Amino acid sequence: MNLKDFTKEELETMSYDDIAYHLLNEKKKQMKIIDLFNEIGSLIGLSSQTIEDKIGDFFEMLTLDKRFIMLDDGSWDLRVRHAQNIIIDEEEEDITADELEEIEDQEENEDLFYDEDETEDRDDDLKDLVVIDEDEEDGML
Repeated sequence: MNLKDFTKEELETMSYDDIAYHLLNEKKKQMKIIDLFNEIGSLIGLSSQTIEDKIGDFFEMLTLDKRFIMLDDGSWDLRVRHAQNIIIDEEEEDITADELEEIEDQEENEDLFYDEDETEDRDDDLKDLVVIDEDEEDGML
């Protein structure tokens, strides 16, 4: 649906980011945030003071909305138009099952080692600990 198909009342009930989505989708080009928000303001009748007061909130709204992406030059566009390039290195060797098992064994063995000084410190902390048997506890009350 195009923005011109919406009534002014319908546009006024829409969020700024939804209007921005429609604008960028229709224009099919990236826009600076101030130009984008000025167009939104003119569509729904915002004063220049209101636009100035709310531009920060609009910026935050766009950064949180996953439909938008800020480009290197500071302009905004729809994320779907900017696919990420994923490079797969074909020369990387696959790890065999035996190698993976060996790595896992090494990791498990690393967890078994501990510092003897830490054990002595723990023993010092527990030297005043008293264990009370349930029968003794009843007699103490």
